[in-house]
Amino acid sequence: MIAAQAVLETKMLLRNGEQLLLTVVIPTLLLVLFSTVDVVDTGEGEAVDFLAPGILALAVMSTAFTGQAIATGFERRYGVLKRLAASPLPRWGLMTAKTLSVLVTEILQVALVTVVALALGWSPQGDPVSVFLLLVLGTAAFSGLGLLMAGTLKAEATLAAANLVFLLLLVGGGVVVPLDRFPDGARDVLGLLPISALSEGLRDVLQHGAGMPWGNLATLAVWAVAGLAAAGKLFRWE
Repeated sequence: MIAAQAVLETKMLLRNGEQLLLTVVIPTLLLVLFSTVDVVDTGEGEAVDFLAPGILALAVMSTAFTGQAIATGFERRYGVLKRLAASPLPRWGLMTAKTLSVLVTEILQVALVTVVALALGWSPQGDPVSVFLLLVLGTAAFSGLGLLMAGTLKAEATLAAANLVFLLLLVGGGVVVPLDRFPDGARDVLGLLPISALSEGLRDVLQHGAGMPWGNLATLAVWAVAGLAAAGKLFRWE
């Protein structure tokens, strides 16, 4: 039942043009724009080497958090979740299916961003296992936060809040602007955000060839556990 629901969720996600624009097109365009136009000082080396890991993190956030929050919020408003809750599929199974559909979409995103980044001259380094763990924990963290928002706010509020958070974290999450460009106090706070942990962790591995980023993984794990637990407890199906 979970597999069948995951397939259905994936099909609906891929058929939604607005969400595809947000989750696939925008991150790719940002990668091309900031890699080819000298807008942000990304430090030494090629700009794409700094930007590609951050755009991968942005792609995860756009799908697992923003896209999922908006879609689930309107499903809740239109009564879809109420009907699904009455089906043989358990509620935890529905949330699992939604997370699986996010993972499938992210595979397509990561493949596209990687191809575009390589065409722009990206030279990734590091351990693929570390990258995989960062992406999985990042997905879990953002998925929990997205479901929490969708299950507690009205659909219109979720739409506005999810897009606002997306824009704020795009600027302040170390995606295209290095965190060391911010004041010390702000940098310390921003470094605790899941987008910062994900983007900085991916950058340490893929740009600098660092080992397992345990600190970033721990931060993402805390957000994942807290977000999913809160979503499971506070999510309202009607």
